[in-house]
Amino acid sequence: MLAQQKQEIAALFQAALATLVAGTGLNPTVVLERPRDPSHGDIACNIAMQLAKQLKMNPRELATKIVAALLDNPAGKGLVESADIAGPGFINLRVAASAKQSVVRTVLDQKEHFGRSKSGEGKRVIIEFVSANPTGPLHVGHGRQAALGDAMSALFEAQGYEVTREFYYNDAGVQIATLANSVQARARGIKPGDAGWPESAYNGDYIQDIADDYLACKTVSASDGQPATASGQPDDLESIRRFAVTYLRNEQDIDLQAFGVQFDNYYLESSLYSEGKVDAAVGALVKAGHTYEQDGALWLRTTDYGDDKDRVMRKSDGTYTYFVPDVAYHIVKWQRGFGQAINIQGSDHHGTIARVRAGLQAVDLGVAKGYPDYVLHKMVTVMKDGAEVKISKRAGSYVTVRDLIDWSGGGDIAKGRDAVRFFLISRKADTEFVFDVDVALKTSDENPVYYVQYAHARICSVLAQWNGDEAALDGVDLAPLNAPREATLLATLAHYPEMLERALTELGPHQVAFYLRELAGELHGYYNAERVLVDDEATRMARVALMVATRQVLRNGLALIGVSAPVKM
Repeated sequence: MLAQQKQEIAALFQAALATLVAGTGLNPTVVLERPRDPSHGDIACNIAMQLAKQLKMNPRELATKIVAALLDNPAGKGLVESADIAGPGFINLRVAASAKQSVVRTVLDQKEHFGRSKSGEGKRVIIEFVSANPTGPLHVGHGRQAALGDAMSALFEAQGYEVTREFYYNDAGVQIATLANSVQARARGIKPGDAGWPESAYNGDYIQDIADDYLACKTVSASDGQPATASGQPDDLESIRRFAVTYLRNEQDIDLQAFGVQFDNYYLESSLYSEGKVDAAVGALVKAGHTYEQDGALWLRTTDYGDDKDRVMRKSDGTYTYFVPDVAYHIVKWQRGFGQAINIQGSDHHGTIARVRAGLQAVDLGVAKGYPDYVLHKMVTVMKDGAEVKISKRAGSYVTVRDLIDWSGGGDIAKGRDAVRFFLISRKADTEFVFDVDVALKTSDENPVYYVQYAHARICSVLAQWNGDEAALDGVDLAPLNAPREATLLATLAHYPEMLERALTELGPHQVAFYLRELAGELHGYYNAERVLVDDEATRMARVALMVATRQVLRNGLALIGVSAPVKM
């Protein structure tokens, strides 16, 4: 049911209740739901059961009065077909056929704008995702973040928000030093297993590739940074560090390009130190009186903000713990005018949430409680040829995003990108996911992305056979759309805008994938049950209009998650 129709029905309930609650001081909120069993109707409401005790009435008696008033309201003519009472007082409504059919006209009128709204106009949100350390290629966990973050950004944009996609580079700290030492060892001819190979070094073949280009004095550049030219000197550790970081940032750019993900901004952790942001954040916390010194270290009283224990900010050796630059970074986000910030990270970041939020509250800048929002995802297990794949020769210890795209597309990057994007948002972020490459390669209903894309291609085939002018569908009579399968398909189409709103509210882009599978299933079922291009012209035109509307909604949903809508398969 379309949002406007749902609002109109809610208004009918409110009008029916007005007389019943007059003088009681009650101001009931009407909640409308979809019945789990479609045979019960189109709309269910339990308001009679909620109010019965307060109004000192039997729930069924109250429901009877509500239904009578609702059906007598002239505003409901043409919208509500019938109403009945089930069980102890549930009210079930059936929506008029013409109201259900109107979704087709709405989709045909709004086209790619169907499902979008302006509810977020004037609001800014920053969504940070991937944010990989520039110490190696992107792994499948980063791929899950990329799919989730890009789809979530599209959801917010569809509701009118101004969205900034941001990649935060952890280009400072121990891991970067380890990267530099690993490349230096390779540049000196030392390999994994050799005497002198650093114990904590990165072992992947990509380290040798970096060393080779470094020794060749090559120049590399990343998407938003200054180019780095190698000195070629194995003893020049600072040149190695700068070259290796830029090299890997460029490699990650290539991975993201293959994945079809673009960022609006890249933020360097190193800039927080060079611009004094970390020292400023620590100074603000000390000034606010939320820190203390003990055992030569500086502590933050995070227990004042719900943490289970206080946390060290500055260790006795003078270095900061890892959550301190995170606090500084989120102060910067707030100061940049982002009233909402969403971080998409691995579940191993769970421990930092309370500390970062505590630090933001302690600086007393007016940062909202619960800022930022976190979406934490669990790991991805990759299966190929019936067995788990644990390592990539290139990366040395994990499967890369590029591996997954290559495998899932059988060498076709576009096909692989579609499969990886769809698969990686097809489960709720906080659930573990098994990515089966063998399933991604199947051309059957076992493969969910193929199943959805084939629904779109199937409609395109029908419309090609029709070979008519879609402009002729304007004002088409939709009354012939009265078959059971048509009613279900119409209801699924109408649910699309509501699904988008819920997916945004719950920060759950997986709901888009769920919906697309449901819509594809309804389309395939309808196609198998009914002929579209029948002899009767009125029926044929109505069904063609239904197909065009279904194609449009499939296309809209696939676009939100960055998956193509092929015309042929």
